[in-house]
Amino acid sequence: MKKKIFITGGSGYLGRHLIKYLKSKNYKIYAPTSKEINLKNYNQIKNIKNNFDQVYHLAAWTQAGDFCLKYPMDQWIINQEINSNIIKWWSNSNNIKSKIIIIGTSCCYDEKGQFEEKNYLNEKPHDSLATYAMTKKMLLQGVISCQLQKKLKWNCFIPSTLYGKGYKITNKTPHFIFDLVRKILRGKFYGSKVELWGNGNQTREIVHVNDFIKNMVNITNNKSNTIFNIGGGNEYSIKYFAKEICRIANYEFDKIYFNKSKYVGAKSKKLSIKKIMKYNPSYKKQLIKINDGLLDMVNWHIRNKDF
Repeated sequence: MKKKIFITGGSGYLGRHLIKYLKSKNYKIYAPTSKEINLKNYNQIKNIKNNFDQVYHLAAWTQAGDFCLKYPMDQWIINQEINSNIIKWWSNSNNIKSKIIIIGTSCCYDEKGQFEEKNYLNEKPHDSLATYAMTKKMLLQGVISCQLQKKLKWNCFIPSTLYGKGYKITNKTPHFIFDLVRKILRGKFYGSKVELWGNGNQTREIVHVNDFIKNMVNITNNKSNTIFNIGGGNEYSIKYFAKEICRIANYEFDKIYFNKSKYVGAKSKKLSIKKIMKYNPSYKKQLIKINDGLLDMVNWHIRNKDF
C-alpha cells in the first residue's frame, strides 16, 4: 500500500525536492500551498482528516542573512503559531499511526560547542539567532510531549546549509552559498561589484539537498523518537567556496572585495556526524562530492539565468 504523506512548506526549496523524491518512490503526497491553507489559522487546518502515515513539517518563517536581527518579534509569533497549530492538529487525530518529522536548525547549538544532538535542547544559541532557535527548540519539545502523553512518534533532523540546483535566488535573502553564486554570476555577466562580508576566513558546512532527503527518509522509515544531524562532514572557508564558484563561472577571484566591517555571523559551523555514521558507516562516502555538487548548481543558475 502506498504511504500517505502530508507536507507543510512544500513550495520551499527543501519541500520541492522532497516531493519530487517521494513521488519517485511512489508515495502519495498532499502538500497544500500557503494560499490553500494558512498555517497560522487553525480553523483552516483542523478539518483536514489526518489519515497520513507521515507528516513532514518543513514550513518556517525565516530567511538567511540578518533577517533574524530585523524581525525577532515576528519570527517568534509567526513560527510559534504555525508550529503549535500543526502539533495540535497532528496530536488531536485519532490516527495514532501518523508520525511527524520536523526540521531543526544548527542555530540551536552553542557555536563554541560540539554540535552534537544530545545538546540540541540544552545549549544556548547565539544571541543574534536566539529567537528562531528557541522556536525550533519549542517545536521539538512539543512533539516530545506528544510522545510522552499519547505515545505518538516523531523524528527531528538538523541539516547543515542545503545546496543544489533548483533554488530560486531572486526576491529573497538566500543562504550564503546561493548568495555567493548570485554575486559572482552578476559580476561575471553584468559587471556588478562582488562584495562579500567578512574576511572570507569564516567557515561553513554544506550538504546536498538530495543527500539530506535520502538520509532523512531512510532514517524516518527505520527509526523513531530521535534526533539526527545530517551534515557534510567537512567545513570550508568562504574564500574556498568563492574560489570554486569563480573557477566554474570563469570569473577572476581577485576582483572580489571582502568587506571586513560587515556582520558575518558565527566564525565556524560544523555539525557532528558521529550519530549518523554509527547508523550508516558508509554515510560520508555516499555523499555527493562537493565539487560535483557545486558544478551542477552553478551551471543550473547559469542555464536558467537565475542570479
